[in-house]
Amino acid sequence: MKAVIWAVGLLLPISFYSVALAQLTKLTVGYGSISANHFPPWTAKETGIYRDNGLDVQLVYFRGGTTAMMALLSRETPISETAGPSIVSANLRGSDVVMIAGGIVTADQWLVARPEIKTGDQLKGGSVATSTFGGSSDFLSRMALKKIGLTPVKDVAIVQIGGVPERLGALEKGKVQAAMLGIIEAIMAQKRGFNALAAASQAYQGNAVATTRKFIRENPDVIRRYVKSQIEAVHRIKTDRETAKKVLAKYLGPQDKDVLEKRYDYVSVDERLPPKQYPTLEGIKNILESLAETDPKAKTAKPDDFVDIRFLKELDESGFIDELYKGRKR
Repeated sequence: MKAVIWAVGLLLPISFYSVALAQLTKLTVGYGSISANHFPPWTAKETGIYRDNGLDVQLVYFRGGTTAMMALLSRETPISETAGPSIVSANLRGSDVVMIAGGIVTADQWLVARPEIKTGDQLKGGSVATSTFGGSSDFLSRMALKKIGLTPVKDVAIVQIGGVPERLGALEKGKVQAAMLGIIEAIMAQKRGFNALAAASQAYQGNAVATTRKFIRENPDVIRRYVKSQIEAVHRIKTDRETAKKVLAKYLGPQDKDVLEKRYDYVSVDERLPPKQYPTLEGIKNILESLAETDPKAKTAKPDDFVDIRFLKELDESGFIDELYKGRKR
């Protein structure tokens, strides 16, 4: 009899765990590049934060922000971590896509050229590798080219190559004469003889968590739990350096220890990855100003039109975020 009771007692935790797993809400989340811009979802996945908030999240990588946005609009992925310009552009075209959390709220990239190209004049007639048209690196490449006296498209072709590894590879193989790279990749390229021609940096909604207003209406509790997971993942990044670096190394691939340290230091600062994760309205305004050159709707749009921050405000006003960081040294 005791053996039977012991066996039942042993099975109870297992059964309870099985039920708990069954009650997790399955959710597919897309992201559009292999870059540290997606540090929060990677961390939430690897550290169990999503599961702690009742979500069984499958992260799906799409080659390029445009494909990630198409998946979001088709509801193949009801939530996507994607470039701010893609979200704004889709909204201007009539979709109901909005930002529910900010992710990375600055854009910092360098226009890096091959060793034989040392000036803007020498780049004229060549090509620059970016991610996808309408993405962050596309906008920043145009900004950088103007800084060195070149007219985008007219003087230099802009080509869609993909993520940072693909852009760097195209540059190294001579398929393009220049590429937009993150600061860490630019430093690495300079050590190998490549030339940094111009920096493009500004308050800019570089990456954000996006969904549709329809999905918010139909699944407010899922959105609430996802936003909470995002906040907790950012906190984990900032307070658990070793775990965070392991996550970066897993998703970005093996890299020099010094490079990994610099990458972590660069992306984890509050100015780029804010604890409260509000999208930057100034950054969205800068995106609209860039888009206004070709889209008349962008001239009259307001930054508030592209965000839904009610779930962030709930967490913020409840004191949840402040409590997470209580006692943290900055």
